[in-house]
Amino acid sequence: MKRSSGVLMPMSSLPSKYGIGSMGKEAYEFVDFLKASGQSYWQLLPLGPTSYGDSPYYSFSTFAGNPYFIDLDILCDEGLLNGEELKGIDWGENPERVDYGKIYMNRFNILRLAFDRGCEKLRGEIEKFREENRRWLDNYALFMALKANFSMESWTQWPEDIRLRKTEAVSRYTLLLKDEIEFQVFIQYMFFKQWNALKEYAHESGVYFIGDVPIYVALDSADVWGEPEFFQLDEKHLPREVAGVPPDAFTEDGQLWGNPLYDWDAMQADGFGWWIRRIDGAKKLYDVIRIDHFRGFESYWAVPASETTAKNGKWRKGPGMNLVGVLTSWFRDLSFIAEDLGYVTPEVRGLLSDSGLPGMKILEFAFDAHGESDYLPHRCEQNSVCYMGTHDNDTVKGWLSRMEEDDMKFASRYMHITDDEGWCWGLIRTGMATASNLFVVQMQDLLELPGSARLNTPGTNSGNWQWRMGCGAADEKLSEKLLEYTKTFRRI
Repeated sequence: MKRSSGVLMPMSSLPSKYGIGSMGKEAYEFVDFLKASGQSYWQLLPLGPTSYGDSPYYSFSTFAGNPYFIDLDILCDEGLLNGEELKGIDWGENPERVDYGKIYMNRFNILRLAFDRGCEKLRGEIEKFREENRRWLDNYALFMALKANFSMESWTQWPEDIRLRKTEAVSRYTLLLKDEIEFQVFIQYMFFKQWNALKEYAHESGVYFIGDVPIYVALDSADVWGEPEFFQLDEKHLPREVAGVPPDAFTEDGQLWGNPLYDWDAMQADGFGWWIRRIDGAKKLYDVIRIDHFRGFESYWAVPASETTAKNGKWRKGPGMNLVGVLTSWFRDLSFIAEDLGYVTPEVRGLLSDSGLPGMKILEFAFDAHGESDYLPHRCEQNSVCYMGTHDNDTVKGWLSRMEEDDMKFASRYMHITDDEGWCWGLIRTGMATASNLFVVQMQDLLELPGSARLNTPGTNSGNWQWRMGCGAADEKLSEKLLEYTKTFRRI
């Protein structure tokens, strides 16, 4: 990875008149903004369809695209919708927050209109797409059709014959739910059609995509329902233990994520084919893949499924280089970033070193006036990615509001913060100046937004993933300022 920089901006956070960001005009304009600013990368959060809680890290599928991101104006241009049908729909009152409840209630009705008009007209293209993606698409479309049939209940609550994928039940429901299955295939066809067009435009502009691959998948997903043999499940296909992280200085009870754990022995016996298919799917979306919770490949926290907190878990060994080596050798043309945050042991550091992958340096973790930090700017080695903060961190202004006075004085002295430049741009300058090959800044910090613009607070279940950028915020003045910093520190 060459010396460069980029911006972390979720697709959902783009401006839009339909309640959530999409792959339409505003996405193309954001690519233009990045190009004009000298940025090489647009970092996104996972693009999959979200489930309960609206987190992009809990998706119904590791392969599918989020229907919310399909641009409705493009569907109008293609004759699949008309503007009158989009008038009067309540997408949410606040243009700077996503109202997921209203979008869920309204978007699928609109997409169904497009399907009714386009399913026959586009049948040839849709069938070609289906054939190219059959390995995951047939399973996902049936899964979502079944969820619709069973009032969106988790598959663990379905009748036993289809919950356990008995052959007769799969055949019967495939026939019964044929129309809904075709609708789900149509949605995925439209998502990837629009995504591929946006990706091509970005590449022509010299902008490339960094995307997240969460280490775990959601229990209520087509992935677990479709291939239960690769997960630690009992005879009823329910988890014996679930994922989380242990208690630390920030969370007394730890974090109980609840994801099913992998059966690493079964995966290794299969040559890690599930993971190869997963990364191959991500490769269709992204140019660089950030592996979330990389430390879980060395060892992972396993919590009995009956527990209500993550306190009483145990560390268990992960696949280590057996898996990482397969992925890096199989995908030699793909760049990876290891999210090596959290409880980092010598063994995790050893795995990162053995992998050769760049780890992450977070400036918001760096400035301890009374201790030493691996994240101090002078300790950012070349083979790393420097962030001011990630989607799990507060904005710089929110971070400052909670900062200890001694730490703030130390950080101000270290970075030579001035009133004229301010903290946000002082941190941007500091990150740009590090030796890290790649520097990434959150869009909220380019805009110098307060803590109310924070995207996610780990360990909380409400109020997250909602921030949206105001219309016109990414303007020419901001672009020129970012370009100046990028040129100064040779990241063009």
